[in-house]
Amino acid sequence: MVQAQFLTHVTIRGERWDSLAWKYYGDATLFSPIVMANPQIAVEPVFEAGLVIGVPILQVSQATTSDLPPWKRTS
Repeated sequence: MVQAQFLTHVTIRGERWDSLAWKYYGDATLFSPIVMANPQIAVEPVFEAGLVIGVPILQVSQATTSDLPPWKRTS
């Protein structure tokens, strides 16, 4: 059985789903995995302080040089 790994984040007032995605993933558009992992948290425009949110650790696949088109290869 594979167990999902999470980081725990305690919100400060005014944070948003997209700001958490930016903080943890470097991409504000990747908020969906955080929302899906926290069904107990209402989807509101901003958070109140003190909510405990699980942030899934995403697996990033690294492209190998052979996977890239010729014009993007470095060698």
